[in-house]
Amino acid sequence: MIESLDYFATLVQQDASFPLFEAAMAIEQDIDPDLDLVAAQAEVDQFAAKLKQRLPSDASHIQKLRVLNHFFYRELAFGGNVNNYYDPNNSYIRRVIANRRGIPISLAVIFMELAQQIGLDVKGISFPGHFLMKLSVQSGEIIIDPFNGASLSREELEERLEPYLEQQRSKKALPLSAYLEPAQPRDILARMLRNLKALFSDQQRWHSLLAVQKRLVIVLPDEAAELRDRGLAYANLDCPQAALKDLEAYLFECPYASDAAALKERLPELGEAANKFN
Repeated sequence: MIESLDYFATLVQQDASFPLFEAAMAIEQDIDPDLDLVAAQAEVDQFAAKLKQRLPSDASHIQKLRVLNHFFYRELAFGGNVNNYYDPNNSYIRRVIANRRGIPISLAVIFMELAQQIGLDVKGISFPGHFLMKLSVQSGEIIIDPFNGASLSREELEERLEPYLEQQRSKKALPLSAYLEPAQPRDILARMLRNLKALFSDQQRWHSLLAVQKRLVIVLPDEAAELRDRGLAYANLDCPQAALKDLEAYLFECPYASDAAALKERLPELGEAANKFN
């Protein structure tokens, strides 16, 4: 039987054929190794089949969007988990489907999968602080809040962006359009994993954090910082050999990083601990 991480690695290997929905579902195998991804996909396929039955063959993009929006948010009752926003279950696709509650990015991944199946090219947007979606139509772009399906005006988007811009005053301001570019599937998946990473780090759930870090290293093989953070997770779990290997690799790639000196100070202690296992 193929290991879940090996399977995950095959899914995210090529950008040209990146199955976002399947890869996003696979994250949940960290907490449910027996998760049946085929059954989970079949449930969403059934939702899409119901949608297709309601759409005339000549339905416009806007008609399809209205039907999908009503079906997803009204009939199926998907929505944001306002009562427990920081529950890790909000990031696990199968559990979001079961509970009908999630955070913007997980809701968007399900919504976009349904959209794709009915011929709508809905894109994700890595908007600061709150993941969004957009659909391009003849009259322009419709920006959608995955939390509740609401369409957002330019004024609402600028208002949401303002707190982020306040924090970035030292940097050159970019036009609103720069924040509405479509996100690539790899970047969407990385953002989902980093949401879990932040939760597990805050809660000091090192085993859960390590599982997420292993996936981040696979998704972002060129991001040395993820290798470093996997090493730190290993260190917190008293796995000095694995920690030493990752941290030394990070320091080789980033010898002048701002944290390089502090990490170098940790290496002798980790090396001594690793030798005890030899």
